[in-house]
Amino acid sequence: MLYVIFYKPYGVLSQFTPGHGHPSLASFGLPRGVYAAGRLDADSEGLLFLTDDGRLQSRIAEPKHKVPKTYLAQVERVITPEALEKLRAGVVLRDGPTLPCEARLTAEPALPPREPPIRFRKSVPVSWVAMELREGRNRQVRRMLAAVGFPVLRLVRSAIGPLNLEGLAPGEWRELSAKEVSALRT
Repeated sequence: MLYVIFYKPYGVLSQFTPGHGHPSLASFGLPRGVYAAGRLDADSEGLLFLTDDGRLQSRIAEPKHKVPKTYLAQVERVITPEALEKLRAGVVLRDGPTLPCEARLTAEPALPPREPPIRFRKSVPVSWVAMELREGRNRQVRRMLAAVGFPVLRLVRSAIGPLNLEGLAPGEWRELSAKEVSALRT
């Protein structure tokens, strides 16, 4: 069995077939036969878990298993305590209410620069929000933050369960140790 984590760069699709002018996972020399457990849209960056182990892939990807996924979102303006409370309680989106999540204001994380860079506006401050979700709807973090009035400028998935981006740069991947795989199964 193969177990891999990959730092998906901005603009790359979470699939092995290119489309809509975006490069795919096939561009990064990943092992044959692995598939992503879950997705990140092309506008998002960060951690992808890939495997040929269908059972573990399902455990990570399917919301019923409630594997925590942590995101760092750069938003327009300084997010308010009221908005954070709404996120923590769960918000109502067009496809129904979200589960409560962890949400907090955080310092700007030490991330590599994004290519292309985020647009900069002198008159609009930004802040960073860390969110941990246990469900995974299409563009959920972006939609939740928009619902409380804070549009996302940059979105990075920093962790899936006990796995994180530590030691990886955008476009890099590595195989997991037996100990890391075991931690994912619990």
